[in-house]
Amino acid sequence: MPALPSFLIKPLWTQFKALIPPRVDAHPLGCHKPRIPDRLVFDKLIQVLVLGAAYEKISDTTCLATTIRRRRDEWIHAGIFEQLEQIALESYDRIVGIDFEDLAVDGCIVKAPCGGEAAGRSPVDRGKQGTKRSLLVDGKGIPLGTVVAPANRHDSPLLRPTLERLGRFGFHLPQNMTVHLDAGYDSTKTRDLLEELGCAGEVATQGIPSPIQVGKRWVVERTNSWHNRGFRKLAICTERRTTVINAFIALANSVIVIRRLIREAWLTHRWDARPLRCP
Repeated sequence: MPALPSFLIKPLWTQFKALIPPRVDAHPLGCHKPRIPDRLVFDKLIQVLVLGAAYEKISDTTCLATTIRRRRDEWIHAGIFEQLEQIALESYDRIVGIDFEDLAVDGCIVKAPCGGEAAGRSPVDRGKQGTKRSLLVDGKGIPLGTVVAPANRHDSPLLRPTLERLGRFGFHLPQNMTVHLDAGYDSTKTRDLLEELGCAGEVATQGIPSPIQVGKRWVVERTNSWHNRGFRKLAICTERRTTVINAFIALANSVIVIRRLIREAWLTHRWDARPLRCP
């Protein structure tokens, strides 16, 4: 059974393939072994992301674990994962429209048993190694940007770099934007930051039960659930380098955005590879 359905993997690979730079063989004799196809390595990375399997477990006679890691690093160095996420967001904005007026930010702590650059003592897992993802979403839960930090970092200092992810959209932002935050951001520093950035803030007050003041923050909780339940690699982070973690997050965000785009455009658009049923 494939890690992702064909209606998702086909457009994802088509755009990913277009971003891969041409490779020049600089060997003087041209006697390299036949290069493993990029599509095969891409499928292996998708399996690693979705299933959370180790590279050695997912490798076989067609593609070794060292090949997967080496090709992954080549694509990270070329910035392909970030470009893919940006193209997916721009396509969604052009066809459906990103809801910039209501933004939500929240942190999510996951296990990081292997440690690494973005690992720290988790306050919710008996001091074990963990990683925190500070996630920014729009009013419909579309992931707009993520900041990775050790689990012992507080949410409030991560708010500025998380909101700065909106810079990827340039000047095409509305004048009136409201940022919805939970009680962990309830401080004067947070309100001063929102005022500095020109954003209105709807911050939950500490001491009041959450069901009374949930507001529009539930979409970021749902997106965190999409990350952890749909991509095992993000639920248990076994990567040690921040660049690799960001690459897998960008790939997961691309899958989420394309899936939502197909789902919402299924009733309004027609195309050749349109699924027979609404995803």
